[in-house]
Amino acid sequence: MQQLSTKHLLGIKGLTEQDIQLIFETADNFKEVINRPIKKVPSLRDITIANIFFENSTRTRLSFELAEKRLSADVINFSSSNSSVKKGETLVDTVNNILSMKVDMVVMRHSSPGAPNFLAKNINANIVNAGDGTHEHPTQALLDAFSIREKLGDVAGKKVAIIGDILHSRVALSNIFCLQKLGAEVMVCGPATLLPKYISSLGVKVEYDVKKALQWCDVANVLRIQLERQQIKYFPSLREYSLYYGVDKKLLDQLDKEIVIMHPGPINRGVELNSDVADSEHSIILNQVENGVAVRMAVLYLLAAVK
Repeated sequence: MQQLSTKHLLGIKGLTEQDIQLIFETADNFKEVINRPIKKVPSLRDITIANIFFENSTRTRLSFELAEKRLSADVINFSSSNSSVKKGETLVDTVNNILSMKVDMVVMRHSSPGAPNFLAKNINANIVNAGDGTHEHPTQALLDAFSIREKLGDVAGKKVAIIGDILHSRVALSNIFCLQKLGAEVMVCGPATLLPKYISSLGVKVEYDVKKALQWCDVANVLRIQLERQQIKYFPSLREYSLYYGVDKKLLDQLDKEIVIMHPGPINRGVELNSDVADSEHSIILNQVENGVAVRMAVLYLLAAVK
């Protein structure tokens, strides 16, 4: 059996193109499994996985939990809001306590960039990064690229525009790395205040006009405005942002081609995406959610085989 080149999924940067293709091929098989009447397989029956979330999460945590249960793993859920972290316990102590319960794998979300890497150096278990600060969110990028491949047949040669709050988005960075490894062209689009200064050094095109970006691309991945990460005002108001950067049906109708609309969720309806687009035939947002479970099953299954 083919194996991943790494025992952790800390970021897309640490994966090869072969790793990504292996994850996709495995996810194809698991997608077929989750559409059967009996949706479980015994693949990880003897594996215990701890989901450790130091930041709020609904969709990612549920998606991982469902993936783990579909693989028949034993699952422990831990959230820092009701834990000893509040009493001053360190990250390593928390995880060591969980590992002493004989946990094989840790899925972690943390507000500090690099926290999963720190963990991988200090403990002996497979680590999956479920989002670290504004750094990376590798499984989201994998499911996004998998969804493009499913819809358009391949990722190579496709033009993908990532639109919105690039500065505060871990999804954007992981997507850029993943799409480039798979041979896609990437453009970022948003207000200058929401694009990081270093962004053009990543080999992406930069555009400030949303209509031009939509006209250029085959796929638009629209990101939400992350107000919870913003310490200062980056634009006058949500209404003004929506006016200049919101994607609605009228805007799509002005294009001379059909494009695919994606969103990592949760959607701020009426801000970055109008309902007439989010719920339209252009959108593959619900496919992304379904694919998220299959891709996370593939990642967990493949990592469990690497010791």
